[in-house]
Amino acid sequence: MAATLPLTTAPLRTGLPRRFAQLAVGLVLYGVSMGLVLRSSLGGNPWDVFHQGLARHVHLSVGTWVTLVGALVLLLWIPLHQKPGIGTVGNVLVLGVAMDATLSAVPHPHALAVRVPLLATGILLNALASGLYIGARLGPGPRDGLMTGLHRRTGRSVRLIRTCIELTVLTAGIALGGTFGVGTIAYALAIGPLVQFFLPRLTVPA
Repeated sequence: MAATLPLTTAPLRTGLPRRFAQLAVGLVLYGVSMGLVLRSSLGGNPWDVFHQGLARHVHLSVGTWVTLVGALVLLLWIPLHQKPGIGTVGNVLVLGVAMDATLSAVPHPHALAVRVPLLATGILLNALASGLYIGARLGPGPRDGLMTGLHRRTGRSVRLIRTCIELTVLTAGIALGGTFGVGTIAYALAIGPLVQFFLPRLTVPA
């Protein structure tokens, strides 16, 4: 099933109201989910370990680094012949803002009984949000465009490619001094299968 997922951007005239609504909700939820995972203090997702590592060297907020790295990842689309869409631009503009807003609104939990559900909620919400905004077919975000581009080019499953990307970014983040924990490992192992579950169910038909 993974090899035949309709991951390309659909024509703009197709189901616009649903697609724009799905995109907007997905992007905001994705940023919120990133903040929840990080706020659990059990380890951020692999990309955010990378963002944290960068923040240790250049003191900008994690959300700001989300935005800057997203823009830079677009350069990797060139050899994959990926074309950005409205969703791509929205991803760069919305995720970091939503993440910083979540980090500001959600207090630091101390009890493990609160932190574990916060982590689990963040991971599940992240996968759901991925399915929503990629499935809107208005253009994937920079990081997910890298995933879908490699999926189309290699024929490998979304689950495998997503997991490999997450583990690679995690290694780079650790090398830069980003913090990680059991939550980071749980995210890296769970996100691929979860995205593969949600994506075909939320993709708008062509």
